[in-house]
Amino acid sequence: MDKQRRALYLSHGGGPLPLLGDESHEEMVSCLQRISKSIEKPSAIILVSAHWEAAEASVISDENPGLLYDYGGFPPEAYAINYPCRGNPKLASLILEQLKAANIKVMTDAKRKFDHGLFVPLKIMYPEADIPCVQISLIRGLDPKEHIDLGRALQNLADSSILLIGSGSSYHNQREIFGPGTEEAKNANGSFEEWIKSACADQSISEIERVEKLINWESVPHARFCHPREEHLLPLHVCYGYTESACSKSYGVRILNREMSMHLWDMG
Repeated sequence: MDKQRRALYLSHGGGPLPLLGDESHEEMVSCLQRISKSIEKPSAIILVSAHWEAAEASVISDENPGLLYDYGGFPPEAYAINYPCRGNPKLASLILEQLKAANIKVMTDAKRKFDHGLFVPLKIMYPEADIPCVQISLIRGLDPKEHIDLGRALQNLADSSILLIGSGSSYHNQREIFGPGTEEAKNANGSFEEWIKSACADQSISEIERVEKLINWESVPHARFCHPREEHLLPLHVCYGYTESACSKSYGVRILNREMSMHLWDMG
């Protein structure tokens, strides 16, 4: 593996709450700040967000996409958040070429704006907004192997200082999060977090075994409880496909009073 290939799967929290001073996101904010300081500043960011699904892989190609406030029910300041990072049409074009070469159906989108899966964590990590970004959609149907293949198809991008980010959430049972909480739910949450850590970080297993684990994630105990729908998990699969190795570091955090995690591949 190109030792300079870097990826980060992050749990991005509840909508804009991390930027509004919500106490249950303090660990998340601190963790993202710590990660950004621990790695070389990227020349560009490619981000796959849980909040964009398309019939085929889609790539934001505009130079100034702007922001999409894709959440509701928050105070006015949530809709005044600013993160004026630029797009990167040249990189978007290279991504298009790589995906086509891998026989992945792909299209560019010059009208789509950056959603909160991008601007919330990046405003925490890189508040200067001086790193050009390209956002890629998930592929409708949410097939885990397709998303590993999507990551693999990005491996040949020429610029090794790029950071690939998979922005989702390692635990995403929203009904349970905003419910009273039970011991059973707590145990399920903890059990699935242990599985994610093992799947990402265990260096004793082969990459063939790791791929099988990630493809068959749904068979893991409590998987569907923790992810009634898998769109917040699959950005992890893209990160793995891009790196094809055990992650270099895992971070456990509490977000919204639930156990969640971040996983970094930084081989530089």
